[in-house]
Amino acid sequence: MELMTILKIGGGVVAVAVTATFLLPRTVEVTRSAVLPVEPQQVLALATSTSGFQTFNPYRDSDPDLKITPFGPEAGIGAGFAFEGKGGKGTQTIEAITDTSVTYAIDMGAMGKPTQWITAKPTEGGTEVTWRVQSDMGLNPVFRVFGLFMDGMMGPVFEQGLANLEKTAA
Repeated sequence: MELMTILKIGGGVVAVAVTATFLLPRTVEVTRSAVLPVEPQQVLALATSTSGFQTFNPYRDSDPDLKITPFGPEAGIGAGFAFEGKGGKGTQTIEAITDTSVTYAIDMGAMGKPTQWITAKPTEGGTEVTWRVQSDMGLNPVFRVFGLFMDGMMGPVFEQGLANLEKTAA
């Protein structure tokens, strides 16, 4: 085969592969839930406080060298912390609080700005706690492919966080 033909075919394959990534979801969501034998207020008290969040932060389990630097008020809207570890660096700030949930704005710079929620609703046997994150993967084809693996990567982390929360809040 002639070199020019090989280059055209290769270029066509690359173009199709890149175009195909735009068929992947732009928004990716990871959710885990558990029923914990605690009151919703116990969960929310921890989740709305920087020091409280650190008592069940699952990333501390997998990265003992994780650096956490609190900022803003200790609790409530604007409370947050900077983090730096093997999973990346960025900030997490409490953006909103309701009777049943806490919303966090996460800023990981070029890695994205996902939104995270922890909800706590009374249910039979205790409180249903849901930990959810939503990320906009944008138009970057690499991020869109990465989004296919987020549930498998982050789901177990959230499960560990829920287990930590059960131990801490009990």
